Amino acid sequence: MPFLGQDWRSPGWRWVKTEDGWKRCEPFSPALEDGNSQLNDISHAVIITGDDEDEEIFSTEDCEFAAKKRKKDHFRNNTDSQCFYREKWIYVHKESTRERHGYCTLGEAFNRLDFSSAIQDIRRFNYVVKLLQLIAKSQLTSLSGAAQKNYFNILDKIVRKVMEDQYNPRLIKDLLQDLSSTLCILIRGVGKSVLVGNINIWICRLETILLWQQQLKNLQMNKQVNNGLTLSDLPLHMLNNILYRFSDGWDIITLGQVTPTLYMLSEDRQLWKKLCQYHFAEKQFCRHLIPSEKGHIDWKLMYFALQKYYPIKEQYGDTLHFCRHCSILFWKDTGHPCTASDPNTCLMPVSPQHFIDLFKF
Repeated sequence: MPFLGQDWRSPGWRWVKTEDGWKRCEPFSPALEDGNSQLNDISHAVIITGDDEDEEIFSTEDCEFAAKKRKKDHFRNNTDSQCFYREKWIYVHKESTRERHGYCTLGEAFNRLDFSSAIQDIRRFNYVVKLLQLIAKSQLTSLSGAAQKNYFNILDKIVRKVMEDQYNPRLIKDLLQDLSSTLCILIRGVGKSVLVGNINIWICRLETILLWQQQLKNLQMNKQVNNGLTLSDLPLHMLNNILYRFSDGWDIITLGQVTPTLYMLSEDRQLWKKLCQYHFAEKQFCRHLIPSEKGHIDWKLMYFALQKYYPIKEQYGDTLHFCRHCSILFWKDTGHPCTASDPNTCLMPVSPQHFIDLFKF
């Protein structure tokens, strides 16, 4: 008999081996499980609602339907819930097949991959923030209602993390600025039904974004009291080596504002030349040459001028990976059920922009 059900490449259900055999394990809250267990206990019972003549017999199908509705209401009312799934990988299918009907959307992938836990990993934090920024610029309306709710839940966790850890607030400010600009445009076009949900919900979300922006604006960096060595006590060649490790020009400028010595090192022409050569090609230099007053090329101004016309290289501690053999998108350290003889040859790192492009049809 042919197998009728989910494609074997999809995550499917989780199964646990017990003494009585294999049982399906559903990732719901303990409270919900207790409620469902009580409901399952009466799945085969006869419930009497009145006299003997007015008996109501509930079949197993009716009880299962009630249990599913209870689970759906639980997730709908739980605003802190990230999504229905917490998987580490997802099968990316762009067309219907014999085994599986439909295709994978951006919203489905955003819900199925566990981005809520990814922001707790410092290696993935910048990656997730950049992905949310790209979605805010152009793909927000393509998300489903559940995915949009998940989007703002993750964004709320990001803002709280930045307020607590004070980690990279400039990156979050740029994200909120792009998101607020997009929402202002979309709210004006509400007559075109470009947003999912009531307009009042989106106005409240916009007000929340403005509140987050004000909180980040008033964020005060805590001064760490340390009587030992500080950054200024390091030798000049070590400070210079630190500056050469940065791949973002704004980070170099920010570090140069700490002490006069660091400012002097941050204005080095060779430093900015290396930065330009890392991000841009020589053909791009010729089109935007900016000479200084002394006749030399001002590489610092060159960097910011080229940045307006060409994308810069992105660096992330960890990214999503795509398996060309299995068509599965996953976090590399968690792996995936690959069927290739040499899985490492099939892996391809996925940038935030490539992640969005995977779901364009």
